[in-house]
Amino acid sequence: MSGHSKFSNIKHKKEKADSAKGKIFTKLGRELAVAVKFGGADPNANSTLKDIIAKAKSNNMPNDTIDRSIKKAAGDVSGINYETITYEGYGPNGVAVIVETLTDNKNRAAANVRNAFTKGNGNMGTSGCVSFMFDKKGLIMIEKSAVADEDELMLLALDSGATDFNAEDDGYEIITSPEDFSKVREALENAEIEMVSAEVEMLPQTYTKLTDPEDIKKMNKLLDLLDEDDDVNNVYHNWED
Repeated sequence: MSGHSKFSNIKHKKEKADSAKGKIFTKLGRELAVAVKFGGADPNANSTLKDIIAKAKSNNMPNDTIDRSIKKAAGDVSGINYETITYEGYGPNGVAVIVETLTDNKNRAAANVRNAFTKGNGNMGTSGCVSFMFDKKGLIMIEKSAVADEDELMLLALDSGATDFNAEDDGYEIITSPEDFSKVREALENAEIEMVSAEVEMLPQTYTKLTDPEDIKKMNKLLDLLDEDDDVNNVYHNWED
């Protein structure tokens, strides 16, 4: 089936995340807390919380750390004042960038995101300026070594609601609608198939290549600054790196 491969970049992203686990866990803890605030502490009755728990597990967050975060949030709902704010803009040579923040200080978040765009030779735009170039999809990634039979995996994914299945050199990409993401992920989990990552993401409809070494350097700087920002939760872009 067709689709643009993200699997070639996932290991690099994971290795980068592994070197900053404390920061990753802090961000995941915030996501868990917000999910508890709005939907309760029972993942069986709170599908958003269930999905974030799966995301935390795919990032190797220990079960006891996940449980502590949920219990802490359940006992301190009134103290959780994070809000989600999304920024959009352009990197070098018109690369489209979406930045999702989860912050308790929107002025700080806005200033830091704007600074990252400026230092990366890009600029922030208005809401909606690039989001129309992306589709919100569930993306599940599985290494080839985790699966004995590719055809069985494809059938399981499609039968449980996936819309696309891509076999790459290193592994498999399973794409779902946001509504069917939890159902597909749970089917794979029940089949005891280990997932490299499982998240609802913004997937680009088209990709932009950078050929100028200076543009590549600036784009990496933009992404590094956003990754280092505690308020930034997710970054999506259409750079074909």
